Amino acid sequence: MSITPEQLQELMKEVEHEDPIDFADLPFEEDELRAITAQHLCDMADAMENFSNEDRQVTLLAVAAKLVLENLVLHVQLLRQHDIPLSQQVSSLLQNIKKK
Repeated sequence: MSITPEQLQELMKEVEHEDPIDFADLPFEEDELRAITAQHLCDMADAMENFSNEDRQVTLLAVAAKLVLENLVLHVQLLRQHDIPLSQQVSSLLQNIKKK
């Protein structure tokens, strides 16, 4: 199954309806950022063309996990930078991590 960067961009927009991204006051156009991201991911998928299905799934899962972790770290850093208290959910998650 192959997807074009343009199709991926449209899917990204659909997902954002449920979970919008706060682009704040970044000096970039939202659609340009989506286009760059979609192109990068499609290039990555093309590079995995010769991977087995299992290797492709594991690689994509690792990429997704890294992005979720990076998003969590950036979110916490931003909240701390602006002296905004963490939500109960994030605070509980971080407390559970500290205990381990």
